[in-house]
Amino acid sequence: MSGYVLAIDQGTTSSRAIVFDGKQRIAGMGKMELTQYFPASGWVEHIPEEIWATCVSSCKTALKQAGITAKDIAAIGIANQRETTIVWDRQTGKAIHNAIVWQDRRTAPLCNRLKKAGKEKLVSRKTGLLLDPYFSGTKVKWILDKVKGARRRAEKGELAFGTVDSYLIWRLTGGKVHATDATNACRTLLYNIKTSQWDDELLALFDVPRAVLPEVKDCADDFGMTDPAVLGEAIPIRGVAGDQQAATIGQACFEPGMLKSTYGTGCFALLNTGKDLVRSKNRLLTTIAYRLNGETTYALEGAIFMAGASVQWLRDKLGLLENSAESGMLAQAADPGQDVYLVPAFVGLGAPWWDADARAAIFGLTRNTGRAEIARAALEAVSYQTQDLLTAMRKDWKGARDTVLRVDGGMVGSDWTMQFLADILDSPVDRPTILETTALGAAWLAGWKAGVWPDMAGFSKRWQLDRRFYPGMDPARRRKKLAGWNDAVRRTLTKG
Repeated sequence: MSGYVLAIDQGTTSSRAIVFDGKQRIAGMGKMELTQYFPASGWVEHIPEEIWATCVSSCKTALKQAGITAKDIAAIGIANQRETTIVWDRQTGKAIHNAIVWQDRRTAPLCNRLKKAGKEKLVSRKTGLLLDPYFSGTKVKWILDKVKGARRRAEKGELAFGTVDSYLIWRLTGGKVHATDATNACRTLLYNIKTSQWDDELLALFDVPRAVLPEVKDCADDFGMTDPAVLGEAIPIRGVAGDQQAATIGQACFEPGMLKSTYGTGCFALLNTGKDLVRSKNRLLTTIAYRLNGETTYALEGAIFMAGASVQWLRDKLGLLENSAESGMLAQAADPGQDVYLVPAFVGLGAPWWDADARAAIFGLTRNTGRAEIARAALEAVSYQTQDLLTAMRKDWKGARDTVLRVDGGMVGSDWTMQFLADILDSPVDRPTILETTALGAAWLAGWKAGVWPDMAGFSKRWQLDRRFYPGMDPARRRKKLAGWNDAVRRTLTKG
């Protein structure tokens, strides 16, 4: 059988597809940007049909670029933006409402009411998560409550809920398979990560009928065959993982204590804790890293909502950049005597603060501040937030103390940004040769399950280092920079 694997990486700002060959090299790629919709303050939506169309188009482009056809693909792997919520009609496959994106904050009042009712401890104990609009459970409830007739139809089994992976599987298989994997299920507020089951008590709390839920499978599993009408041939879908877990796999972080951080639209750091289900005391998330052969591996996760999206804001909303790559050059040229801080709470603050009502702010502006200093502040904010996460991880679990950070995502191509990250962390940062680690992780799950790619040990041996960034900042300067950041965050928070 061919060693070619097609990975679909459906993200927040784009859909891409990558064909990997039998040696895990990129043979072809397709990418299309995805439109962001902001119907109200703090609301973020996607059109499900556009998600589907951009994925199919990207797959066709990747196959063409690789010079192969669907017949040459051994299996498909899917990685997806997590928590983004879609509810669709089981008969027509059409969504009953736009997809509510993970960044969306419209359910903050519901989360606050549940917190005041003392429900967060129950939710955290069962799911490893916190009561925050970030997760899917409150989004599902919102759609069922707001769309006329939706709740009645859901209870009758006429509607299906899923994160983006479930929606794509449904569409790819022509409506034959309604499934998800454990890494996506665990982000819904409805899934018990200890029992590995949808939880009746949580379903009741969020008023979500069991009839809308997908079947939960391992990350490497049988997710059905694609309808030949989609890509011209029936292809088995054999791997699925949420994008951050897929990146963890793609970075070969298979051993407890290994840590990766992905710098895309947001920034997400996952620390492999092995079989230890570590309960965070520092406002991190306990999550499933992956589930293979029925065995669950856990992780501690820190979520930063705005990373590359802050640079996108500078480009698209303020017009300070012609392109995102310009940010690194501007940062390098910025006045070193100005300490400008951007706290990117455009959609609230994630870990370890979890303040849904906080909003972005810039501190330290002077008459001499220009676009270079603001661009630098946007890039620096990502490093400061990563430091916040790593500090919390080290407090929560002793295995995090001496780890080296493996990085990936669009922002890590900037040497300036990665050097500043190493300086602020006071720790080495490793950048791999393949930066498309999210797609690579999804591809490995599918390729391994299909029997055409190596096992975990063989895959790990093929991970290659592009460059290691070593810290070099003067300790006093580092302390001053961090003190300024902490002060800026304190001024931004709405909670005590």
